[in-house]
Amino acid sequence: MFPPSSQRARRSSAEDVNRWIDLQTEGRVENAAEQPDQIGQRLQYLDREWDIERMLEANAATLALLGVALGRWSDRRFFLLPAVVGGFLLQHALQGWCPPVPILRRLGFRTRSEIERERTALKALRGDFDQVHEPQSMASVTKARRALSAAHAS
Repeated sequence: MFPPSSQRARRSSAEDVNRWIDLQTEGRVENAAEQPDQIGQRLQYLDREWDIERMLEANAATLALLGVALGRWSDRRFFLLPAVVGGFLLQHALQGWCPPVPILRRLGFRTRSEIERERTALKALRGDFDQVHEPQSMASVTKARRALSAAHAS
């Protein structure tokens, strides 16, 4: 009934939108494979990219505050705006869908998982995970630490 947080927005998006976002990501990774000197710059961009959850939260907070301000200094009916926004946020938290999701997805906002997929592919292209391939005789703890180190490498 309640989809996992990592899949909510993607599950509630149209399949053609999901495919378009995937194709955009694949194109950026293919471009990075052709221009490996640009990978670091792209990774820095990904550090700043807002995912759909963050955009929904920022928009909801802005509209709620605007509704409170307008309700206080203009017309009390504006106090309904924060209630509606809160309802949309609750609906998104439970179902993964609310009215802004299709719009934001069509604008290209990705889920955190989609962004991390690109980040991992870029790091693999750059060779960040090459150190994970160690001899079988190496202790599991050492292998795990090296894997984590490679995953966190910038």
